[in-house]
Amino acid sequence: MAFSAPEDVQSVRIDRAGIEAFLGVPSGASGLVIFAHGSGSGRFSPRNNRVAAALREAGLATLLVDLLRPEEEQDRRNVFDVDLLAERLVAAKRWVAEAPETVHLAVGYFGASTGAGAALQAAYAEPDVAAVVSRGGRPDLAIQMLPGVRAPTLLLVGSLDGPVIDMNQRAFDALACEKRLIIIDGAGHLFEEPGTMDQVIRHATDWFLIHLGNTQRGI
Repeated sequence: MAFSAPEDVQSVRIDRAGIEAFLGVPSGASGLVIFAHGSGSGRFSPRNNRVAAALREAGLATLLVDLLRPEEEQDRRNVFDVDLLAERLVAAKRWVAEAPETVHLAVGYFGASTGAGAALQAAYAEPDVAAVVSRGGRPDLAIQMLPGVRAPTLLLVGSLDGPVIDMNQRAFDALACEKRLIIIDGAGHLFEEPGTMDQVIRHATDWFLIHLGNTQRGI
């Protein structure tokens, strides 16, 4: 069954990057989270939309972007082109900084799979990013930039995701910012096991509310 856009978001276009996105801004939003999808996933990702819906319910705005254009998705190499993905995330953040309904909101990134590496590289490029959360991510893909990342970073990994645990531990050791690594018991790479995505949502929501909730641009 095809996934349709949630009722509380609007379709927008990030013109400078030529990419499409879903923007949701709840009344009185206290921050905004940009989603960096991985493995060729995009704004229709059911897992990330589930997380985004919970964040909006908690009072945070969300932007789910297609980091690759349709024609770019045909080349599998683009999924691992962290430079390209990070460039698109920076473009999305700068778009948010100019949009009337979001110009005042501090921005964080939520990255999954290869999108986590892109999120951290984008946070390195834009030091005012207020927080980063990685879900089953590949933060090691941005290993050279990690010592210079200033955004508080939360790494979430499933206990059944062996190789990715090692990659996240390596990235955690390289980070010099406020950081936390949480291994969620009984979770695989996609957090499909009962209750595991609920834990992702709880940890991510807490992290973003702490680091975005009281930090608005220009205030």
